[in-house]
Amino acid sequence: MSGADAMPGELLLSVRDLRMGFVSGRRVLSAVDGIGFELRAGETLALLGESGCGKSATALALLRLLPAAGRILGGAVEFAGRDLLQLPESAMRAVRGGGMAMIFQEPATSLNPVLTVGRQIGEVLERHAGLAGAPARARALELLAAVGIADPQRRLDEYPFQLSGGMKQRVMIAVALAGDPRLLVADEPTTALDVTIQAQILDLLRRLQAERGMGLLLITHDLGVVAQMATRVGVMYAGELVEEAPRAAFFGAPRHPYTQKLFAALPDLARRGSHLETIPGQVPSLAAMPAGCRFAARCPHAWARCRDESPRWNELAPGHRMRCHLAEEPERAAPPVARAEAPAAVSAPVAAPLLKVDALRVHFPIRRGILQRTVGHVKAVDGVSLELARGRTLALVGESGCGKTTVGKAILQLIAPTAGRAQLDGVELTGLSRGALRPLRRRMQMVFQDPFASLNPRMSVGEIIGEGMGALGVTPDVAGGQEGEGGPGGALGALLRQVGLDPAAAERYPHEFSGGQRQRIAIARALAVQPELIVCDEPTSALDVSVQAQILNLLKALQDDLGLAYLFITHNFAVVEYLAHEVAVMYLGRIVERGSVADVLRAPKHPYTQALLSAVPSPRLDAQPAFIRLPGETPSPANPPAGCHFHPRCPRASAVCRERYPERSELSATHTVHCHLYPPGK
Repeated sequence: MSGADAMPGELLLSVRDLRMGFVSGRRVLSAVDGIGFELRAGETLALLGESGCGKSATALALLRLLPAAGRILGGAVEFAGRDLLQLPESAMRAVRGGGMAMIFQEPATSLNPVLTVGRQIGEVLERHAGLAGAPARARALELLAAVGIADPQRRLDEYPFQLSGGMKQRVMIAVALAGDPRLLVADEPTTALDVTIQAQILDLLRRLQAERGMGLLLITHDLGVVAQMATRVGVMYAGELVEEAPRAAFFGAPRHPYTQKLFAALPDLARRGSHLETIPGQVPSLAAMPAGCRFAARCPHAWARCRDESPRWNELAPGHRMRCHLAEEPERAAPPVARAEAPAAVSAPVAAPLLKVDALRVHFPIRRGILQRTVGHVKAVDGVSLELARGRTLALVGESGCGKTTVGKAILQLIAPTAGRAQLDGVELTGLSRGALRPLRRRMQMVFQDPFASLNPRMSVGEIIGEGMGALGVTPDVAGGQEGEGGPGGALGALLRQVGLDPAAAERYPHEFSGGQRQRIAIARALAVQPELIVCDEPTSALDVSVQAQILNLLKALQDDLGLAYLFITHNFAVVEYLAHEVAVMYLGRIVERGSVADVLRAPKHPYTQALLSAVPSPRLDAQPAFIRLPGETPSPANPPAGCHFHPRCPRASAVCRERYPERSELSATHTVHCHLYPPGK
């Protein structure tokens, strides 16, 4: 039963005019400004919005888990008949974990690395259930089993570093459930997880909520997760709730201009060939909140009243309300702009591949003992072959740990391949010395997943871009470097303008930019040496949907203008639908299916591809896929299964799958699969 189908029960939480902020110098900057909502037993309220809108700050304020600079400025939070903001800290300790519990966004940093799983669950049981010793261990085993952890007896005595990301998140849920809470706050509980693990966690939360009758406050920026989980939806912007509606009304007819923009920024196959809609600017900083409507500076419908007067709540329909002056003056809404139809797919002539990879292998040795003898190998990449032409995008998809990033780094020779070949425009890359590779590095670059970690914080943007140019010997007339050439009026300024940044950004440092702007800087650094191939490693995974749309528009425009080839590593299938021409699906170091976007996403053949696509939550209520649950976990690449690597988890495995790895079957001129269900030549 989905969250939308659950019948709400008694009122659990009532929030009225909640205000909180952070001390900065002699000022208190407001982060949450007068929000109010209610939450009932068995109900899921999803708080949606961009980063910096105050969603997590709201959750922390409810539980009074504020950082040292945080301050509750006013309002009321009534839970089980008591105002939590008036309780002494000693009484709040009984509420936290016992009445309300929280699942934090990053389990790796929320779990104590020096305590076993059993000890961490036991602390909650001792505090809220009075259990210790054997009864506590027995209850902890029940909780681990309830959240779907296999072999709980063994896992109870393990430490967090011994668990996968999905298992750590399950342990976090078990810890939260140990006090038998009536209300669960889940702060981005699936953001860092693969789509298959995300689907399992969401399914688990729905099941536990139905069994226990809990209320669930879900904080997310993923509209697909909201469509799958929510009973009601609240949209936050700049510390305020701006729209609240039942799930069906929210997805059927979103009314606030900000909500409409979030939907319009979603990538999908229908929007190929056209620009995604973006939201200009960014969420205002806490120190510069506007006086009127806080969205006015980014709103296409704003007029003078919006900039002067803060809008009040307007009831649009039963349960559906929004804060916007358009509710009172709907005639001011600009007519909707007709979206350009995506051009029909045209078969491009087959061109010689720019990149050709054949049987690429990367095996890392496992060494043990005093003499560090090699006792085995981690087969991170185990025989990958692919081709990529100029001006085309090949998406490489699969779960974490399948070898996607290692493939990208091995192609660029950032990791030495163990075997196989990689050619760039007919030039063999593998085995070349560092000196021989240097002139080729101009032709192939990489954009990393975390732009903040990949940019030197001690260097200005101009120095970061110039360093790469200098290292690869880009000539001064191309790179510039003086005020007249590389400054705001020169090549560096032109390059920054090309990626949508002000040329004056060259004098600033990475910490002065937002996440989306830092990703643009990383793209500018890659473009500075005029490459032909760019490996994009999850370049939009940590970005809000509005910023993601800006980056995807940029990448597409650059490909159209410069003929760039992209090897796009991602787990976001909506991005694949919008940007990619071809898709390769990886599992345990090998490509199991490859074809055009239409081939793989519309008619997947390999059982693993089918399971991946079934796990992707859709932002449309009429398109929620039937989830194919895969048993067990991905095997270790240090000890892959015999035969087809996927057979231990495959619902259609047969005896031959356990005996030998399937050969490549050509289903069409553009679609191949490695699966015994499709024997070659049939």
